[in-house]
This record gives sequence, structure tokens and C-alpha cells, in this order.
Amino acid sequence: MSQNKILPGGTIGIIGGGQLGRMMATTAKHMGYRIVVLDPTPDCPTAQVSDDHIVADYGDHEAIASLMEKSDVITYEFESVDVDAAKKIEKKGLLPQGSNLLKITQDREQEKTIMVKNKLPVAPFEIIHNENELQKALDKVGTPSVLKTCTGGYDGKGQLKLTSAEDRGEARQFVEKNGRCILEKWVPFEKEISVVFTRAKNGDISLFPLAENEHKDHILHQTTAPAVVSESIREQALHAAEVIAESMDIVGTFAVEMFVCENDIYINEMAPRPHNSGHYTIEACNVSQFEQHIRAICGLPLVPIRFHGSAIMINLLGEDLEACFSSIDHLRDAHIHVYGKEEIKPKRKMGHLTFVGNALEELHQVIENYKITTNKEIVR
Repeated sequence: MSQNKILPGGTIGIIGGGQLGRMMATTAKHMGYRIVVLDPTPDCPTAQVSDDHIVADYGDHEAIASLMEKSDVITYEFESVDVDAAKKIEKKGLLPQGSNLLKITQDREQEKTIMVKNKLPVAPFEIIHNENELQKALDKVGTPSVLKTCTGGYDGKGQLKLTSAEDRGEARQFVEKNGRCILEKWVPFEKEISVVFTRAKNGDISLFPLAENEHKDHILHQTTAPAVVSESIREQALHAAEVIAESMDIVGTFAVEMFVCENDIYINEMAPRPHNSGHYTIEACNVSQFEQHIRAICGLPLVPIRFHGSAIMINLLGEDLEACFSSIDHLRDAHIHVYGKEEIKPKRKMGHLTFVGNALEELHQVIENYKITTNKEIVR
């Protein structure tokens, strides 16, 4: 079968068996593809909807070789993929996304460097390797600021907010423990927005509607589309996404998170795969972020995007499931997604709800009516 175009009936390999892999897999199955997943957890969410499951660690090179043997094309559902393994897959012509995207998005220093190189707006930052560099960086960047590990960390993990000079002792301990870090100026943003887009092998780009994100305890709580921003902000955000797509030669679905500060944007983080803030596209668009991703990596044409008008996506964490299920009779306006994770834990993403309508005012009223009817929040 041609390495440039994988037709339905071919086999897609997925590294990672979480909810993103599951949603990729269900989409691909509807399109007629077979799925093999590599993940160390038996009965992981993706394995439940796949044709084959290689139970092994992500960096197990024998397992990677088996995945390559069974697959016509390979993708991943998270960016913490072993880069050496990714290079092997790329060398075999099975990884359209390439290994460079992983290398960049695994490292905040490299992310920021490529943003600066392309003259895209980022908060002032300094890279730190030791205590001496920390002192110089704090003098230069000042407080409030955020100290982050350059690698690892998600949902608020691996970072420390510094509000005054009194926090320097804690900052020294953070650097001593974690090694190379990045100190970023704290941006007093009004809101966070994200652009989810897909780029095909031939360079075609499809951009989903700009979305607005609300976090609780550093975890995405709610995504609203379209984002309520000025036309200037929308244009800046979409332009930045297009520059990133072209400069990094992206293939597949990709997400860029940004801060809005009055009339400016600052790029915060990137994800080289479908994103939590793009889940609303499953019901609110004629084509989802997952289908566009499958199309891109398989060399199929992208679908022109049509948006139904408005959407609100709400994450369901472990502590939310019981309340959601007990009120399920009142959720007739919500599309319910549960990820199939065996162990329910607080702060763990277990599913999401999506409300779709013609206008945001309509959806806000639907959610408000739910609260009045049930006398409770949709999630706690």
C-alpha cells in the first residue's frame, strides 16, 4: 500500500491508549480503518475499541518494531513519546507527523525558541540551569513570574508561581530539584483561548473556530466556542497558528494555547495532536478534530469545516461522575462522553459533556435551566 495515501481498510497504529487515542480510534473505525494500539495498561480506553493491543511500555523498542510491522501508518495521542523510537518509525516512512514536532513540544525552551525565531508573541522568559542563573533571571524578569520545568509537567504540575522576592528560597529548591527550568513573566491575561487546526501533507490547513478556555485547579474545566474576542484578536490568533503550522511543517491536528491581554495575544503552549479544547468539534462541526487528523496522516483531503453556531464542552473529572450520572435524566441537551478508564480518581479526566446550539446565549440558558431544575452544578 502506498506510504503517501492509506485508504480505508489499512491499519493505523496509535502510541498511547488514553481518551485521545480512543476518540481517534472510534473515528478511524467509522471510516473503515483497523487499529492497533501500544500502551502498557491492559484494557486501556483505546484498546477497548481497537483490533489489536500491544501491551508494553512506550519506549520498548521491540514493541515499537511490532507496532511498525502491524501498521500502515502510525500516530500518537500524547507528546511524551520516546524521540528515538519516533525517529525509527519516521525512518520507515510510517510517521507523517515526524519526530521533530515531538522534540520541540517536549521542551519548553525549544517551544519558546521557535516562537521567537518566527517573531511570534511570547511572555518574556529566561532559561535557568543553576542557582546563579536563577538570581540573574529573577532580576531580569521580576515578579510575578512562573518557574516551570523545561520538560514534563501538565495540568499545572511542574511549575511554581513566584509573587515576590520572598519566594526566591522556594524557587532555588525548585531549580535544585528539577534542573533546567524556564522563568516566564506572569501575564495578567483576561482569558485563555486556543486554536485547533489540521494541516495536510500537501500543506492545506483547516482551522476550527477559536475557542475560549476556563480552568479550575490548573485543569481545563470548560471550553466555549466561538471565543468572545475582538476581530483583531481573532485575526492575530489565526495568523499565529498558520505561521506555526508552516514553520514547523506540521502534519495532523495541532493545538496552540494563547493568553489574551487587552489587544494582544501571548502564545503559551502547544500540543502536537488533538486537544481537550477541541472536543466540542465532535458534535458542533461537520468534521471533528479527530477525523481531520486521521485524514491528514492517511493522506486524504481535509474536509471544509462548517460550524453549527455555538458549543460548550465541560470536562468530567473523577469527582464529577456520580453527580452527572445521578442527574442524567436532566441532561437531554448534553452529548455524553465517558472514556472507559477503569480507576476513578479525583482530578482525573473521566469524560466530558458537550452542549451544541445556534447561539451562546441559548446554551448558557440551557445550562442555567439545568442548575435550577436539579439544584446543583453540572460539575462540582
